[in-house]
Amino acid sequence: MARYIFITGGVVSSLGKGLASAALGALLQARGYSVRLRKLDPYLNVDPGTMSPYQHGEVYVTDDGAETDLDLGHYERFTGRAANQQDNITTGRLYQEIIAKERRGDYLGATVQVIPHVTDAIKAFVLDGNDGYDFVLCEIGGTVGDIEGLPFLEAIRQLGNDLPRGHCVYLHLTLLPFISTAGELKTKPTQHSVKELRSIGIQPDVLLCRADREIPANERNKIGLFCNVRPSAVIQALDVASIYEVPLAYHAEGLDNEILAAFGIDDAPEPDLSRWTEISERISSPEGEVTIAVVGKYTGLLDAYKSLNEALTHGGIDNRVKVRLEWIESEIFEQADPSPFLQGVHGILVPGGFGERGAEGKIKAATFARERDVPYFGICFGMQMAVIEAARSLAGITEASSTEFGETDEAVVGLMTEWMRGNELEQRKSNGDLGGTMRLGAYDAHLTPGSKVAEIYGDTNISERHRHRYEVNMRYRDKLESAGMQFSGLSPDGLLPEIVEFPDHCWFIGVQYHPELKSKPFAPHPLFASFIAAAVEQSRLV
Repeated sequence: MARYIFITGGVVSSLGKGLASAALGALLQARGYSVRLRKLDPYLNVDPGTMSPYQHGEVYVTDDGAETDLDLGHYERFTGRAANQQDNITTGRLYQEIIAKERRGDYLGATVQVIPHVTDAIKAFVLDGNDGYDFVLCEIGGTVGDIEGLPFLEAIRQLGNDLPRGHCVYLHLTLLPFISTAGELKTKPTQHSVKELRSIGIQPDVLLCRADREIPANERNKIGLFCNVRPSAVIQALDVASIYEVPLAYHAEGLDNEILAAFGIDDAPEPDLSRWTEISERISSPEGEVTIAVVGKYTGLLDAYKSLNEALTHGGIDNRVKVRLEWIESEIFEQADPSPFLQGVHGILVPGGFGERGAEGKIKAATFARERDVPYFGICFGMQMAVIEAARSLAGITEASSTEFGETDEAVVGLMTEWMRGNELEQRKSNGDLGGTMRLGAYDAHLTPGSKVAEIYGDTNISERHRHRYEVNMRYRDKLESAGMQFSGLSPDGLLPEIVEFPDHCWFIGVQYHPELKSKPFAPHPLFASFIAAAVEQSRLV
């Protein structure tokens, strides 16, 4: 039977519960255990799909088409296990399902209440589908004390009694701020956070304390005394140079040992951390450096590009170089010449996005890359803007545009109304709901033999994750290919463009999907590895 680790957070948000969960999962995996990581989000949205990137950061998409919290990206990148629809749930989705049951009469006339109906639904979600796993790690979003998180905390409290003895451990992540005027770390925020947790009925077994400096032994003893935790289970979590050093750092501090001890496991094999040691060494001792300009529209919050950032790092790991990123707001190029901003960079990446704002700036970035022979990587919206640029500049379609921006006579990019998912026809209406209605999840694509992308993948059949509702119009294919742009990847039925490239360019590739979602530090995505390799070559020419 699986053992359960519940990860909660206190004091402030953004301490890194998701990263801590992923790192702990990686450490248990390194000892030979099988792990599953899940995220419980208290907000009322059914999923984060309709949230602004500035509100929630990146929306992470799974193979089965779930739009999920960005922490699931950490889970996949650190453990290699593909997440799915059942690894992330929100209050909104729970209530949607509960109200549907109530309308059907499934509760047989009972008064539907938070306890037991909501908490029972949470517990059922947590316990479902865990056969074959040694450990299930469940991260509860938000911080202790948030009113919307109370049903989740109550549910995991109940699970502490429902599960067999020795099958449930509580890990609490908290903060020790350094007060410069006092010249010391303060433990009171941690004490109050644990007091709040204990008032709910949860006694943490292990405390993971974020701090920007070493926590003295006497302070750890004090925290253990006031929080009713063994001093050895007060683990310091200090800042590290790279997130991929976190598993090594946490192991050195004894986190995995304390978790196993809390379960009463004293015969666990020692972890094989060679994978993480190699990754850490490559990051800390690069053999060169390249600069990549990321021309986006959400650069004010870099969490909007979390997986993209990491995938570029993975490309650097594969090529043994440091990847320095220059984040450029695409709207700047609508008012200014991009040359001063892009001169000297070794690669240009234009990521996904929604809406007209900044689109012309992204088109200018594609123009610069094409004309100057600078490696260009267009992802989703970035591919569409590259196609519009080619249509205007090379194919003579001067009014080329996207229906996403309004009515146009030259809809080089248009709204998809139907497409095939396996043997089923998916259909959408332009005035339909926004949530969960995009082309989501993994879809196959066929690559043109001999094309650059086929060479990069080493195959002509691939599967990648999508998240979009607009698509390049195939009616313009002939004109664009006559102008030099090759449609080198198509959906299996040949109706939807998946990849475009310029064969006579040093490296110019646009993809309709999101390859960053499948990249991992120990298995960099081939497109990112190849893009950074092209940037390395460019650095030798600049």
